[in-house]
Amino acid sequence: MSRVKSVREEALAAIAVAPGQDELEQLRVRYLGRKGTLTQILRGLGEVPAAERPALGALANRAREDVERAIAARRQDLADLAEEGRLAAEAVDISLPGAPWPVGQRHIVNQVRLEIEEFFLHLGFSIAEGPEVELDYFNFEALNIPRGHPAREAQDTLFVTGDLVLRTHTSPVQIRAMRARAPELPLRVICPGRVYRRDTPDASHLPAFHQVEVLAVDRGITFGDLRGTLELFARHLFGAEARVRFRPSYFPFTEPSTEVDVTCVCGGGGCPTCGGSGWLEILGAGMVHPRVLEHGGYDPGEASGYALGVGIERTAMLRHGIDDIRLFLQNDVRFLRQFGGEA
Repeated sequence: MSRVKSVREEALAAIAVAPGQDELEQLRVRYLGRKGTLTQILRGLGEVPAAERPALGALANRAREDVERAIAARRQDLADLAEEGRLAAEAVDISLPGAPWPVGQRHIVNQVRLEIEEFFLHLGFSIAEGPEVELDYFNFEALNIPRGHPAREAQDTLFVTGDLVLRTHTSPVQIRAMRARAPELPLRVICPGRVYRRDTPDASHLPAFHQVEVLAVDRGITFGDLRGTLELFARHLFGAEARVRFRPSYFPFTEPSTEVDVTCVCGGGGCPTCGGSGWLEILGAGMVHPRVLEHGGYDPGEASGYALGVGIERTAMLRHGIDDIRLFLQNDVRFLRQFGGEA
C-alpha cells in the first residue's frame, strides 16, 4: 500500500509539471500503459493475501483514477496555453494606425477624354455612343465610302466577317445619332470611343486607340462656325501660346475638309513623334457631306453641319510632353502617377 501511495504522488507531481503533450503522453504510458507501474500493481493483486486484497485493490484503483484525471486536466491546461499563445501571436493592436492603401486614379487617356467631353458639353453638346463591332454600312457606305472606294484601303480595316468590321473611326455614331433625331434640329453630339486600325505600333501609332467625334447639324451652319469651334477648342486644350494650323484635306464624309495640327512636344525642332516636321496632327474636320446628311435622314437643302474627330492619345501627348504613344499601354505606375487625376 505504501508503494501505491508513493507511485501516485510521484505520478501526480510529474504530470503537474509536464511541459508539453508529448511529455504528458510519455507519463501516461509510464504509469497507465500495458506495462505501466499502476497497471502492474493491479495485475499483481493475485499474489497479495486475500485479507489485504480488497483494501489494496481499492487503493490502486483510486490511484489510477486520480492519475487519469490529472492527465486529462493537464492535457486541457496545455491546450489552453497553446491557444492563448496563438491568440497572443495573432493579436492586433486596434489603437495602432491602419496600413494605408494607395488610392488609384484615372488613366491619363481617360482624363483627357473627360476634359474634351466637358468642353463640348458646356457648348450644348450631348454624348452619343455606338458599337465597336460595326456594320460595314455604318462604318463606310453611309459615310460616302462605297465598296471599291480607295478610302477603304487607307483605313486598314480589321474585318470580323464580310459585313462586320472593328470600327475604324467613331464617325459611324454620327449616322446613328442623326437617324435617332432626324429631322429634328438642332443636333449636337460628341461620340467618344475606341477605334481599331491595322497599324504597326510605333512612337505615334497604335492598332487600338481612342477618338472623340463631334457633330453639329442645324440650319445655316458654315465653315466659319467650324473654324471658330476648332480655334476655341485648341486654345482650351493647349493654351493661347500653342500654334495651330489648318491644312486643306480630303475626307469622303466631309466637304470641304481640313486637318488641324498643333506644334509638337519637340517645339518644332523635329523628333520621331512628329517625323521631323515639328507638327503633330490632332484632328480632321470638315462640313458634313450632303450624301452623309441624306443617309442620316436630313435634307441637305435645309440643314448643314460640321464634324471633327479628335485623337485622344495624341492630344494627351501634346498636353503632357509625351514622345511615345506606346507608354499609355505599358501599365508602368511610375509613368501613370506623374499625371495625378481624381480616383
